[in-house]
Amino acid sequence: MIRFQRIGRKGDAAFRMVVTEKTAGPKAGKFVDLVGTYNPKTKAMTVDAERISSWVKNGAQLSPSLKNLLINKGIIEGKKINVLPKKSPIKKEEDEKKKEEPSANEATEVKDEKEAPKATESPEKETATVTA
Repeated sequence: MIRFQRIGRKGDAAFRMVVTEKTAGPKAGKFVDLVGTYNPKTKAMTVDAERISSWVKNGAQLSPSLKNLLINKGIIEGKKINVLPKKSPIKKEEDEKKKEEPSANEATEVKDEKEAPKATESPEKETATVTA
């Protein structure tokens, strides 16, 4: 598998693009081949496209994040993969439901407007009874 391996200090991440066994953890430090580097802060990237393509031809899989980055840079062709959690599409359905129903803030505003005229009417009635 070709994936990112984090290097760099805390708060200043940089990544190696390495070929590892799929079962090996990304933090293990062991890798078969180093095929590039990427610094997300400076957007600096060094890639050996020939080695990546040869590994892919031999059966290596790209991690979704690395694949999206290589597609953006034009190194490989293909369709990008959604790397967000699987629960994120459900939020879209919830947003549609919220749009259909008035929100709690809008409902309280409507109630406040209805209560405001009643509050002004009641003091007038009280003053009328006091003066009479």
